[in-house]
Amino acid sequence: MKTFTIDNDNNISVFGTAEEAVAATTTPFDSFASEKELADLVAAWPAERLVATFNSLPGVSPVKSIKSSQAAASRIWKRIQTLGAPEQPQPKQSVKAKPERKAKGGARAAKGTSSKGKLAKKTTTGKNAPKGQKKAAGAVREGSKTAQVVAMLQRKNGATLDEIMDKMGWQKHTVRGFMAGAMKKAGYQVESFKPEGGERTYRINK
Repeated sequence: MKTFTIDNDNNISVFGTAEEAVAATTTPFDSFASEKELADLVAAWPAERLVATFNSLPGVSPVKSIKSSQAAASRIWKRIQTLGAPEQPQPKQSVKAKPERKAKGGARAAKGTSSKGKLAKKTTTGKNAPKGQKKAAGAVREGSKTAQVVAMLQRKNGATLDEIMDKMGWQKHTVRGFMAGAMKKAGYQVESFKPEGGERTYRINK
């Protein structure tokens, strides 16, 4: 619990716990952690000390007198709630930092207008890429599964389902899915046929 201390010179300090207050304070002091404890503490103080303590707080308008010790405790308690809160300025700094980042981003956008044009051209090229996949068929990573299957299907008579299963260690449904999916994405047109009395065979149409 946040603990406040006040010494004989009316200096008020705030600590995270009572233990921290004891460890950090070397001069004689009184402590309190609530408005009630503060009221009990100042109940016997002379009016001069009540006024002096209140007037020593940061940001207050000096007063010449305070009606009672209870009123002094209430006013002092409200004022000291901002003590020990250095984190407050940080959000303001971060708020200021955001517009600066936007400003920088805006500046970059303004300078990079031509860059946006280049990016747009690249995007257009990228869109045309799928149309050109059929022409660029065969541009697969060497040693990949696709490359191995392509090599088999490019043979004059292609490759049978069993041959592909043995070579790749796949099941029938895996081979069928690969032909319909990966091979088509790679830009290859795969012909599937079954000779009379023969096995299901796959071959790349050239």
